[in-house]
Amino acid sequence: MRIAEISRKTRETNIEMKINLDGSGQVAIQSPIGFLTHMLETLARHGAFDLEARIEGDLEVDQHHTVEDTGIVLGEVFKKALGDKKGIRRAGFFIFPMDEALARVALDISGRPFLKFKAKFEEPRIGDLESGLIEDFFLGFTNSLGANVHVKVHYGRSDHHKAEAIFKALGRALRTACEIDPRMSDEIPSTKGVI
Repeated sequence: MRIAEISRKTRETNIEMKINLDGSGQVAIQSPIGFLTHMLETLARHGAFDLEARIEGDLEVDQHHTVEDTGIVLGEVFKKALGDKKGIRRAGFFIFPMDEALARVALDISGRPFLKFKAKFEEPRIGDLESGLIEDFFLGFTNSLGANVHVKVHYGRSDHHKAEAIFKALGRALRTACEIDPRMSDEIPSTKGVI
């Protein structure tokens, strides 16, 4: 079983996460931002990852530190659980429809972080989450995991649906990328021999 735990405490946040990459989508998340909790639950469910998280942050300042650091810790716990990445498929993509919205996520766990994020939200908040911070979450996640991540919302009316389509697509793309390829189970998926 590929299981990892991360605890990260700064002057701004205190975050603990545990993940089982070979789980069934079981979640137990405590977060002070309801919509962020919903998105993490969505990601884990669609990725079939078991995810536990306890998130605290300096919301008296604003949401930025909490949301960005959650992305950072999520990337770190994935990276730790993947270990040497032997046998993984490495890349994955998914196009997810959420009612009238359509989002695409393509990613490569390459060791080289890069984020391309093309999504426009009309409202400053989605539920209680500042919508502009979704990109910061992805930036933290991408950098700490060491992955190329490309996100695009093709269209949509509802900001909630657009965000949810993104996180569902991320979960499905990660599920593919993290899966063990039975044809290459003893190999590092790179011509370099290392990721």
